Amino acid sequence: MSNLANAVRRIGVAVFGGVIASVAAVASCHAQTEVRVIKIATCGECKPLAWGALGDDPQGYEPDMLRAVNAKLPQYKFEMTGLPDEAQQTGLSTGKYDMSVGGYLKTPERAAQFMIPDSVIGASLMKIWHRKEDNISEIKDLVGKRLSPNDAGGGTYRFLMDWQAAHSQYKLDVSATNAGIPVPYRLEAIAKGKYDAWVYPSYVGQQTIIDDQKLDVVGSEPVLVANTYVLISHRLGNDVLAKDVDKALKELRDDGTMAKLSMKWFSEDITKYIQ
Repeated sequence: MSNLANAVRRIGVAVFGGVIASVAAVASCHAQTEVRVIKIATCGECKPLAWGALGDDPQGYEPDMLRAVNAKLPQYKFEMTGLPDEAQQTGLSTGKYDMSVGGYLKTPERAAQFMIPDSVIGASLMKIWHRKEDNISEIKDLVGKRLSPNDAGGGTYRFLMDWQAAHSQYKLDVSATNAGIPVPYRLEAIAKGKYDAWVYPSYVGQQTIIDDQKLDVVGSEPVLVANTYVLISHRLGNDVLAKDVDKALKELRDDGTMAKLSMKWFSEDITKYIQ
């Protein structure tokens, strides 16, 4: 073969190799930038914690925290949907959603059913909601009172049952429900005398509802301060998601973002309560 032919052959091989390398590089780049959609259920009626009906972009403290998490994790695209409380954990347990937030406390039941990153997303200030004229300031004052039922398996129900077990001399009227009773109905029922009190964290907009409806109801000083967490379903690949979210939440607490957002939505720095 002539020198000219050899030269042409070498050029052709080089060009072909370059094309193959370019295609491989483009494919590799595409693979590296592929974004995974993460479906998240948030509370649909818990202002200022989170609110926004199905189809609306949720607003509030937890949605803003999740947007800050997503900004640190560009490999994911968070899509949030506001849902009633009972639909959130159902959707998570069936795999319809990858994550859920709703001021969740860490309970044995939840830890057995979902993945829960160690890093917190916020803090819950548990209060007793009651009529102004009633002399109620601590849990033992609820003896003989009719309590609005709490969600079965929820953190508040667990707290009351644990308190009862540790204080057997006091008998509380503690009951559970799966009905998902809306917050306004609970407060109105207390104002009208159907129930005497309701024990629940203050982040679901109770004071706004009380003010708007001019209800004769008040909240006590916190009877418990507890950390709140993100729940993640056991779908394939979500173990990596849980680690990524855990790291991002820790960074957001350390860099002051969590404190800033809590001041925006709650007018106080809840990070000082985080244990």
